[in-house]
Amino acid sequence: MKVAAIALIAVSVLAAAPLASAADMAAAEIVNTKGAVIGKASFEQTPTGVLISVEATGLPPGGHGIHLHTVGSCKPDFKAAKGHINPGGAKHGLRHPEGPDNGDLPNLYVSADGSVRAEFFTTLVSVAGGARPALLDGDGSAVIIHENPDDHMTQPIGGAGGRIGCGVIAKM
Repeated sequence: MKVAAIALIAVSVLAAAPLASAADMAAAEIVNTKGAVIGKASFEQTPTGVLISVEATGLPPGGHGIHLHTVGSCKPDFKAAKGHINPGGAKHGLRHPEGPDNGDLPNLYVSADGSVRAEFFTTLVSVAGGARPALLDGDGSAVIIHENPDDHMTQPIGGAGGRIGCGVIAKM
């Protein structure tokens, strides 16, 4: 009887817990350098940061830097996305003593078949605003996948190399 009462209370608490609203959600369709859609990313505001989910195919196996860039544009060659979100001018890198910048994330690891499914969490940005830089600000933001892994120290992008995937982050 006590177990049933505890289970009922747990279900009631979960049902009453607020879910992220559409204003707290964003998504990006990820394209490769030829413009073909290779995946998607979603961005959910949580009480303490942003939960990022990434799914893609057709990528080279191994590690790849993945970063949040300051402008929501992938045209013409992903350079329009500019640099990382970094209003405070921090150094690049999760290992850097003067970093990280707001666009830094852990590396993305692609399986041998070219597919990836990953989750990241960051406290360095917000989806729509508040105390942290917003992904959905006036000029938007982009998620960029790089050709090499990020060493989380070297300036300016951790040796991550060229841009091989890009997605414009937009409100859901």
